[in-house]
This record gives sequence, C-alpha cells and structure tokens, in this order.
Amino acid sequence: MLVMDFAEWTTQNLIIRVVVSMVLGGVIGLDRGMKHRGAGTKTITVVCLASTLVMLTEQYIQINFPGLANMNRLAAQVISGVGFIGVGTIIISKHRVRGLTTAATLWASACVGLAVGIGFIEGGVLITAVMLISLHVLPFVERFATRHSRYCNVFLDLERSQDLHVVIQDLKEAGITIDSMDMSEHKGTGEDISVHLVLYVKKAMGRTEIYDILTKSDKVTSIDFL
Repeated sequence: MLVMDFAEWTTQNLIIRVVVSMVLGGVIGLDRGMKHRGAGTKTITVVCLASTLVMLTEQYIQINFPGLANMNRLAAQVISGVGFIGVGTIIISKHRVRGLTTAATLWASACVGLAVGIGFIEGGVLITAVMLISLHVLPFVERFATRHSRYCNVFLDLERSQDLHVVIQDLKEAGITIDSMDMSEHKGTGEDISVHLVLYVKKAMGRTEIYDILTKSDKVTSIDFL
C-alpha cells in the first residue's frame, strides 16, 4: 500500500517527508503571511518541519534502539509545546481578541508536521487542503450568518453604573431583549463602567437604529459594535 511505502524507513521516504512538510507548511504560512498575520510563511514552515523532525527522530530511535522509543511521548510534547508559541500571536485589544486563528493554525501545522513525519502524508495533505478551504470559505459564511442574525454584540461605556437602568429601559421600550450582560469598572478613580450587551432583536433592525436607541441617554460616552 502507498501508506506503508511512505512509512518505510528509507532515504527516499525521508526526503519525501521533509519536502512535503516544507511545502505544506509553506502553503499554510503563505496564506497567513499574505494577510499580514503574526505568524507567516517562515514561522509556520519552521514549526511544520520541526514537528516532522520529531517524528523522524522517534522512528529512528525505534528502529535503531528497539525498546527505548515511545512513539507518543515526543509527539505529545510538540502538541502541548506549540501552544506557548501560539500565545505570542494573540493580542487583546479594547473589546476584541485577535490572533486566535493564527495560534490555531500554528498548532494545526505542527500536527500536520507530525503526520507527515511518521509517513501519514495523505492525512497531512488532506488536512492542509481542508484547513485552507475553511480559512477562506468560513469567513464568508460567518459574515452572511451575522448579517441575518437577530443577535447583536454591543460594548458601552457609561459615566456611572446607575445610568445603566436608563439604557435598559430604552431598549425594552424599543422591543429589544437583553440576552446577556457583563459589566466591568474602568481602572481609574472615576465611576466609569464598561458594559457588554448581547441583544436579541425581534424585528429587522439595523445597527444605525440600535445606535440611535442607545444614544438616547447622554450618559453613554461610547458605543462599539462587535
């Protein structure tokens, strides 16, 4: 079988695995690099190649030093260790978390490298193809679903926590239901607070209308839609 041929320990198969790992890591990294993400072509290619080397080393130990290798041990360390690199790509801004997809892509590229390193090239190629399709198609699906969703995420900054009940009353009068609400105080000496509201709109209503409802109260200092 083709899978067994790739898994066999030969110089030809070693070269094929390394080349395939470099190509797959490069393709994934190029996709992220073109979008100017935190981890681009070089980073993801190196992660993929290093993961491949780990599995090649595991197989080498098993062949040349029988009984000393544990084929799961080093692979598990790679999967958990790449998480530390992924953390460095995550940026938390005012109301948004950025870099999660890049961190997940780094972790996935490591898994692709492990698969290719042990000879499961078909699995690595298949996952790379499906992952790239997902990264390009799912954003369109997400935007379509968001446009037709009755839920709306809003971040408000208020002068005082006591002003929140005025905003809630305005929303109820407009027929808008508050699905969930989180409140946090600003770091400072003032009484300003930030409120995260998940709103459910029963009828078709644009963000402009919701914005006008929320700004009825002059106590709202800023509004941000997610």
